[in-house]
Amino acid sequence: MKICIAQTRPVKGDINKNIDKHKGLIEIAISNGVDIIVFPELSLTGYEPLLAKNLATAQNDKRLDPFQEICDLNSIVIGVGLPTRENSSIYISMIIFQPHRERLTYSKQYLHPTEIDYFTAGQTQIYLNFEDNNVVAPAICYELSNPEHSETAHKNNANIYIASVLNSVNGVENDIKRLSDIAKKYKMTVFMANYTGQSGGYECAGKSSIWNKQGDLAGQLNSKNEGVLIFDTETKEVIEVTV
Repeated sequence: MKICIAQTRPVKGDINKNIDKHKGLIEIAISNGVDIIVFPELSLTGYEPLLAKNLATAQNDKRLDPFQEICDLNSIVIGVGLPTRENSSIYISMIIFQPHRERLTYSKQYLHPTEIDYFTAGQTQIYLNFEDNNVVAPAICYELSNPEHSETAHKNNANIYIASVLNSVNGVENDIKRLSDIAKKYKMTVFMANYTGQSGGYECAGKSSIWNKQGDLAGQLNSKNEGVLIFDTETKEVIEVTV
């Protein structure tokens, strides 16, 4: 199985421009035979809590149709970040596209204290099942700081943990340590997809990373460039492409 994480520099609040940027990185992933690609937290809008109410949408938004088309044609699973709305509640969500299947929405269950005024916590974890007994547990940013999240993933037989984040230059090293510890403790392959550039008033750290089941760093992008990082679960090969 080939797993890909994307590192992006978001265009503030512009879903259409961010979709175009995503499509370019997905093309790189497809050319490398990837099975799944996951983008950073709120990747289609940037991390913009103040704008989320106006930007919030739903998984069946027609603007997202190109992702489903790409997914269907290339048998690739795609996870993108977007604020979603249900009645009066706004969620930090990951929309997941699977070939010839209904889209899924995973909403962040553990909110950072600064997010509570803008967002509602999700209630349900999603797991993605692949061949060879590979089970992917998505995580969104602050969730990786809550031990219950990774513990629950482990108890539900997840062996791959993919964290979609916004990590600033001030916070990234702490989360790198946490994710390494999660990989080592639960014998999971762990991924972190982060922004570069600026978003939500933060200077984003880049350094999107992969840890093997021993908790050792297997691959990491730099702090500046957009790009993708790919891991082959069979051969352990890492492919890095920056743009």
